[in-house]
Amino acid sequence: MFFTDEREQFFKPLTGKYREQVVECVRLLHERLYSSQADYGESLKRDQVLDVFGEALERAPLLEGDDDAGRFRNNREQAGWILNLLVEHGWLKRDKDEASFQSTYPFSRTGRLFTQTLVEVDGRSVRTRHRNTRNTLNALNAFAERGEVYDLLDAHEHSERIIADFTDIIAELEERKRELVKEVEARQLVQQASDQFFEFMERRFQPDVAIRMSADSVEKHRDRIQSAVERIKRKPKSWKAQAERDLRHRAPDLVVSQEASVLFQLLDSIDMRMRNASEIMLPALRRTLQGFTRRADIIIRQLSYLHTQKHNDIVGVCRALSEQDDATYARRLGQAGDALASLHLGLVDPAQVRPREQRAQRTVHHQVVELDEPDRDTLRDLATQQLLEKAFNINGGALRDYLRDALGASRRIDNRDLPVNNARDLLALSHVIELGSADHAAAGFRLRIEPTDVVRDEHYFVHRDGFLLELEQDDTTARPE
Repeated sequence: MFFTDEREQFFKPLTGKYREQVVECVRLLHERLYSSQADYGESLKRDQVLDVFGEALERAPLLEGDDDAGRFRNNREQAGWILNLLVEHGWLKRDKDEASFQSTYPFSRTGRLFTQTLVEVDGRSVRTRHRNTRNTLNALNAFAERGEVYDLLDAHEHSERIIADFTDIIAELEERKRELVKEVEARQLVQQASDQFFEFMERRFQPDVAIRMSADSVEKHRDRIQSAVERIKRKPKSWKAQAERDLRHRAPDLVVSQEASVLFQLLDSIDMRMRNASEIMLPALRRTLQGFTRRADIIIRQLSYLHTQKHNDIVGVCRALSEQDDATYARRLGQAGDALASLHLGLVDPAQVRPREQRAQRTVHHQVVELDEPDRDTLRDLATQQLLEKAFNINGGALRDYLRDALGASRRIDNRDLPVNNARDLLALSHVIELGSADHAAAGFRLRIEPTDVVRDEHYFVHRDGFLLELEQDDTTARPE
């Protein structure tokens, strides 16, 4: 059982409002003990652990509000409380030196495994996930050449990580896509959204995902791995019998029954995982990556369009200028001309004036070919194409007329109440949100849009956005007589 003895409340340090600080403490301690910064010559004593925890507390946030700020006088006292908490619930051990009577605090085996997971989730460590396919092939070849069963067990472990790595990168892409949409909804600037997308493509896609889908693709190594598996299965019976005995002796947990072969069980499992990775996981990764890049491209294009249209109301500027008197009109145009003037005068260097060499004109031989009259099928296809283009074409004037007719004497309407009497009304209903753009506002049609609940299960649409349309009071919005 897992929750026994000191592990009875193993996850209690991660459930309080200090959980983020505890996580940061164990991460930094793990880095101090097991990373390239570790000093493997000595164990950390209490003061050293408290120094590590104090550094972690400086950069870790406190969750759920600091409603008892006076509980700890300083970080040193809180670090001591966290150390005792981790020792009490089985994350750390207290080893006492009988000679010096000083205690050291290494990780327990369970605490180290869970802390390693927290470190990997944080993303600070570098992992070559795309190497697992190649490692599986290398381990199988080593087993086929030397007959060492540990090589086969390594190949089985690496093949298991292939599926897990595909699942991780797909989940990461989906999370990135949600974060991108969330940031755009929070009205991030187009430059920030673009920078974050390209930073992900350069730092995450290029070093890992691109290699996974090209140099270390499972499709590339699948046939070679299958060949290695078949080569092992065709080994002499004495060689396979010795490998079977070694596997049963060194990995007894893999023995299902006395009749089932552990060797063939591992080989079939590796082959099945490679088939699933190639036929299921890799296409799923490609679809997810394609959806992520398509969503990013659409969002960046929309943001770029909105950013460029913000200062592009030419019609409104012309109307504002026409309302000014002659003196103001001339002064503003003069200021604009001074700002746009870019004429520079200078003397030409005579040494740079040289006659160009005359090039012989090329003679082009061509013949005018008289085309035949198109046949009836071609003319019918052209006429059908023109009718389809006209059928799904709607201009801004028709769209404004449709909304005026729907409003009638009122100035506010819900898009659920917009009538659909023919195909042109349905087309106008699908484009009615465009009436809130700057182009229609420049034309004198000012519309205020308020989002409402999503409209679902209609006759024409499965679901669409709901909003209220309110025509602002403006004399220019009246229908011309």
